[in-house]
Amino acid sequence: MKTLIIYDSQYGNTEQVAKAMAEALGKEAKAVKVGQVKAADMKGYAYVIIGSPTQGGRATPATAAFLNSLKTDDLPGKRFAAFDTRLKGFTKIFGYAAPRIEAVIKEKRGNCTAQPQGFIVAKAKGPLAEGELERAATWAKAIVAGMPTNLMPGEFKVKTKE
Repeated sequence: MKTLIIYDSQYGNTEQVAKAMAEALGKEAKAVKVGQVKAADMKGYAYVIIGSPTQGGRATPATAAFLNSLKTDDLPGKRFAAFDTRLKGFTKIFGYAAPRIEAVIKEKRGNCTAQPQGFIVAKAKGPLAEGELERAATWAKAIVAGMPTNLMPGEFKVKTKE
């Protein structure tokens, strides 16, 4: 199914994750940096996956601006998912970007069909921890296949309420 992966990246880690997802999903998937996409560009896509590095517990300003620009009318008929890149442990104090991205999508009545996911970077500027690109590819495939992503290994909280 047609999938648009919208991402921002500061040191290239989130970009690597987005491109690994697009590659895993094949020719019907496209990864685009957040500053190069508008809400209208989501037309024709069944799935939209949005990702950002976690900065101070939040998504980047560019990702937040894109999310804030979305109107409720932009979201129907699409299935959304959110991801971030993060340092292991330290950011637990402030939170992570992916759940906040998901919250904005839901606030605008978007249909989030996957557990928000975080991909670990070894140090602040990277590289990604071993196995994270493969895990990102598997997560993206699970989303498009309609499989429950809350059963996948990873560092995230299991939702107790929708």
